[in-house]
Amino acid sequence: MLRRGAQRLRGFPLPSFPGCPRSVCGREGENNPPLSAETRWKDQAETVIIGGGCIGVSLAYHLAKAGMKDVVLLEKSELTAGSTWHAAGLTTYFHPGINLKKIHYDSIKLYEKLEEETGQVVGFHQPGSIRIATTSIRVDEFKYQMTRTGWHATEQYIIEPEKIQEMFPLLNMNKILAGLYNPGDGHIDPYSLTMALAAGARKYGALLKYPAPVTSLKPRSDGTWDVETPQGSMKANRIVNAAGFWAREVGKMIGLEHPLIPVQHQYVVTSTIPEVKALKRELPVLRDLEGSYYLRQERDGLLFGPYESQEKMKVQDSWVTSGVPPDFGKELFESDLDRIMEHVEAAMEMVPVLKKADIINVVNGPITYSPDILPMVGPHHGVRNYWVAIGFGYGIIHAGGVGKYLSDWILHGEPPFDLIELDPNRYGKWTTTQYTEAKARESYGFNNIVGYPKEERFAGRPTQRVSGLYKTLESKCSMGFHAGWEQPHWFYKPGQDTRYRPSFRRTNWFEPVGSEYKQVMQRVGVIDLSPFGKFNIKGQDSIRLLDHLFANVIPKVGFTNISHMLTPKGRVYAELTVSHQFPGEFLLITGSGSELHDLRWIEEEAAKGGYNVEIKNITDELGVLGVAGPHARKVLQKVTSEDLSHDVFKFLQTKTLKISHIPVTAIRISYTGELGWELYHRREDSAALYNVIMNAGQEEGIDNFGTYAMNALRLEKAFRAWGSEMNCDTNPLEAGLEYFVKLNKPADFIGKQALKQIKAKGLKRRLVCLTLATDDADPEGNESVWYDGKVVGNTTSGSYSYSIQKSLAFAYVPVELSKVGQQVEVELLGKHYPAIIIQEPLVLTEPTRNRLQKKGGKEKI
Repeated sequence: MLRRGAQRLRGFPLPSFPGCPRSVCGREGENNPPLSAETRWKDQAETVIIGGGCIGVSLAYHLAKAGMKDVVLLEKSELTAGSTWHAAGLTTYFHPGINLKKIHYDSIKLYEKLEEETGQVVGFHQPGSIRIATTSIRVDEFKYQMTRTGWHATEQYIIEPEKIQEMFPLLNMNKILAGLYNPGDGHIDPYSLTMALAAGARKYGALLKYPAPVTSLKPRSDGTWDVETPQGSMKANRIVNAAGFWAREVGKMIGLEHPLIPVQHQYVVTSTIPEVKALKRELPVLRDLEGSYYLRQERDGLLFGPYESQEKMKVQDSWVTSGVPPDFGKELFESDLDRIMEHVEAAMEMVPVLKKADIINVVNGPITYSPDILPMVGPHHGVRNYWVAIGFGYGIIHAGGVGKYLSDWILHGEPPFDLIELDPNRYGKWTTTQYTEAKARESYGFNNIVGYPKEERFAGRPTQRVSGLYKTLESKCSMGFHAGWEQPHWFYKPGQDTRYRPSFRRTNWFEPVGSEYKQVMQRVGVIDLSPFGKFNIKGQDSIRLLDHLFANVIPKVGFTNISHMLTPKGRVYAELTVSHQFPGEFLLITGSGSELHDLRWIEEEAAKGGYNVEIKNITDELGVLGVAGPHARKVLQKVTSEDLSHDVFKFLQTKTLKISHIPVTAIRISYTGELGWELYHRREDSAALYNVIMNAGQEEGIDNFGTYAMNALRLEKAFRAWGSEMNCDTNPLEAGLEYFVKLNKPADFIGKQALKQIKAKGLKRRLVCLTLATDDADPEGNESVWYDGKVVGNTTSGSYSYSIQKSLAFAYVPVELSKVGQQVEVELLGKHYPAIIIQEPLVLTEPTRNRLQKKGGKEKI
């Protein structure tokens, strides 16, 4: 049994005795020359960074290295104070998501060369890492992750038990089925890393000032800031909150409540273990996913850190209610081995030499969690020139990449690549403290659970942000979480399996979604679209502003179009539906996940250009119902006096009318591609409007449908989705959006000149539509596309096509492989399935069918 050895006193830094982790004492970089205290002060700065942990110092380093003058970092006590100094220092190329792989990659590549660049020892070890699978579901997860990694630069392999034992000979191999191996993974000394970044920042001209606690932040009318400290005040063109677990306090200075919560995380360090000392090479970092802990070699002993369940983990909630204690900086909490004992026992079973080892230290320190475990990075909506880099539960592996990412964004005016999942504006007023704590507990406890596609997590739900239909529909469907909203994913009938059953293969929603698909294609369906982001823009400069923002022309009064906001480099920042309701007054609609992401961009451009406009976010005021299918007109005509005939209410037309007695703004548009309308109305009228429509449609067999069916329908119509087929990694030409981009319109819209250059140079890849016959799994996006034994591209989204009974996917492939009829392969769960590029769309849209029918083109249809 692990025996408890040396003990530490509560509230005091750990003693520096042999075997103490490098992140806490005995650092590999302890012989680095000390960084001299700064005596300079500046009255003005281009960028002021608040917080001297590894994140803030990395940003200072990157900005200064890139040539920005007057970069100032203010730290309240000393560098690394907070969470950095006591971190376990793990580094990995792996991330279950897509975009954060790039952050991890950039971090590791920086750390590999930092010592040579700065002359500072960083203590970087790269023995690789192995994730352990002891169940068949884990093996499926590894296969799922392999196809998501194949089109990235990261090396990753599934390895057999024999190879695992060769690399980690101290393991009990009884239950091990496979491993996921990342060469180049390892660990770094957080203190030495931060000091090396600080040396580099100073070398390139940044000022790192500490102790210099920020006491006040005051915005000026021109968008600049007055930053006050006990040493004096400073004017800044922008500020970046990188204050770690102090970030909430910094946010409160300007009236923001950042949804962050400190949690306690423990790791255990052993004394020398003879079997470890006898090894000829360093052990790879081990992650036992079922045991929910990481384990690595620490000198001649072992260090392991568990993630206990949400019921057992501890939130430091007093810091949320009462604030962080003023003098807390390089302190720790009292250890609590009982809380993690089941994980200790799991580690001893997996690595039996632990049973004889002595514990010489238990480190229990605060780390900061956001509700969804991901940090918040970028400019914040509602406050000009206020940026954040906060909420890092894994700051060491993120520091290098996030510093570079933010530096590039600040210097070039747009994000260098898509990282929407870290957008701080994914949260809003609905993100209460109670919600944040519930989700942080869940996220911490779920650190090592199986990561399924279409995953749902249920803590903290529902929020206050439910549609007017929530109570009507909640017992009839499986709800999904969208930016605080509950939205039906799929509906079940009596006798069907209603449980949440995530899977890497087709599961209990497959047949019901097929029924919903047929409902819309053959009859008429109703869908709750209330989570859409909705903005009202009006004023004397509204047309001029939108002409500057959008690549499409401005629709005529009474009409709607699909428009895209591009970045200066010609990438797709956002896609919105623009309806010209009255002269100079517009309704803008965007997806739920990009509500404040898009609104921030619009408001920023309006402020920079001095446009005289009024911009109002009406997302929470309006509900939206979609009615779609061949009988949609027949049903709605029963309950309105407005003529809905094709020639009077045309495709992409918008009108205000009444459904029964309920006022609505109706737009003839549907993401299903079928005949349909979106009905915008007061949120409190949703239930009444729904009941009127459902009662009117009984004869036509009306029924509900959810977002899973809508996704299958839109893919068959070849409708692109923002965040999948288009984002800040793609330009509209390669995404097949030429129809919506008017390069010849007079206005010099953002990205126009860059797009002209892209067009002149020619494209390197194109978005294509693929069909493939699989077994019992369907593409969902981000799978590797293979040709001639090599990965040549990636899918962006996918689904089962209920019309041709095959899988369907969008994918980016090289231009030379983009012709109709070209054969490629798509990797799913370790198998390569033959796929063929088809002429899109697979199914013509209702307006196109209608137009061809009028022209006598039934054969074409």
